[in-house]
Amino acid sequence: MGDNRNIYVNYNLPPGFRFYPTDEELVVHFLQRKVALLPCHPDVIPDLHLYPYDPWELDGKALSEGKQWYFYSRRTQNRNTNNGYWKAMGMEEAVVNGSTGRRVGFKTFLVFYIGDGENAEEGVKTNWIMHEYRLSLDSGSTTSSSTSRRSSKSDYNKWVVCRVYETSSSDEEKDERELSCLDEVFLSLDDLDEISNSH
Repeated sequence: MGDNRNIYVNYNLPPGFRFYPTDEELVVHFLQRKVALLPCHPDVIPDLHLYPYDPWELDGKALSEGKQWYFYSRRTQNRNTNNGYWKAMGMEEAVVNGSTGRRVGFKTFLVFYIGDGENAEEGVKTNWIMHEYRLSLDSGSTTSSSTSRRSSKSDYNKWVVCRVYETSSSDEEKDERELSCLDEVFLSLDDLDEISNSH
């Protein structure tokens, strides 16, 4: 966990505290409260200007829990870092409030590539993944004046909360092994069909 063990001490969190928020909790309890300038306990997610940093440089800068790193960042179209760039996978998922069924935000999936962001076709794909959460515009708090409503909505667009992690090749091998086991089951079912059809 690197230097982030000190984060837990600094916020007087109880022994054994672990940070495993759901998508909804990241958006509603953390990001929405940050944008609305409301207090959040525990206030453990740091602000980080992400894009100068490669993902393997996040340790000690972002909140780490296990093999995942969390931080707030300003939303930007420039996702280039020192040695590569984050590329959106073209997948976006709505984050929904479980009790009301109302959409509260969106989750975008990105993959880190080593190389020049200007020549994206030449980049080398890595195992680093980022989930970038942003608020839904209609999830803003109601305000008395239209001016403050407009500024509130623009503020909602400025901030995101990010979760970064690295998938391992052993995870991929495990998925392949599980798939091959399923293939064997389906093949054995085909054999049973042949036996039953021969009678």
